[in-house]
Amino acid sequence: MRKGVIRWLILLAAIIACATVPITGRRQLSLVPESTINSLAAGQYSEFISSHPLSDNAAGTRMVKGVGRNIQSAVERYFQEQNQAGKLRGYKWEFNLVEDSLVNAWCMPGGKVVVYTGILPYTRDENGLAVVMGHEIAHAIAQHGDERMSQGLIAQMGGVALSVALNDKPEQTKALFMTAYGVGATVGVLLPYSRLQESEADRIGLIFMAMAGYDPHGALEFWKRMAQQSKGGTPLEFLSTHPSDETRIRNIESLMPEAMKYYRKS
Repeated sequence: MRKGVIRWLILLAAIIACATVPITGRRQLSLVPESTINSLAAGQYSEFISSHPLSDNAAGTRMVKGVGRNIQSAVERYFQEQNQAGKLRGYKWEFNLVEDSLVNAWCMPGGKVVVYTGILPYTRDENGLAVVMGHEIAHAIAQHGDERMSQGLIAQMGGVALSVALNDKPEQTKALFMTAYGVGATVGVLLPYSRLQESEADRIGLIFMAMAGYDPHGALEFWKRMAQQSKGGTPLEFLSTHPSDETRIRNIESLMPEAMKYYRKS
């Protein structure tokens, strides 16, 4: 009964408050003002960075920052070409490599990107890193966290406004935010929605990395390496909400012709 009510509330809210995902054109639920999300993200990002050591791997750090800046330029160019540069208003890009064995990476609203050193053995080079960073930046550009946060406000808090949730249930709201943006554990009540968003981020991320001068075919090799690791029985945080290996690889193969139209070899 409760699940039925939640679905009805989400459907009703989606009719009232919608946004459109760039490139895919999908309509999505959007209850949280972007300015509020960016402010909350900036605070949580600062807290994370202050409590997690930056890597002393100089080469890895240079690579993360370099690939990040290239994809940033591609994203900005895309929106300029679409006469939608205003969509990036409030973005203050940062790219950091943190010392952590977790195989993970994420991007908060406003362009705050963190890559964990644990994922570098799988990315191997700049092209592989562009796959990961393009994918995570795509989540932010597509406002997937905003969408998940909106769904969570309905599913977990009865649809209360974010300002009310922050005031009345600050810890629960913080946990909801961290889950929505993939910081820490990412398996939870919103898992059914995240699989759709992961596939969407694959498509958008391929286009952004291609525009940045990275060969999208590298995504196939990266995900095959990840699939091989997952078969070894080692749980990977980065795979916790993602589609199955076979499904993802088939999907990326089908997206390759579209992505290659944007490929600008550097």
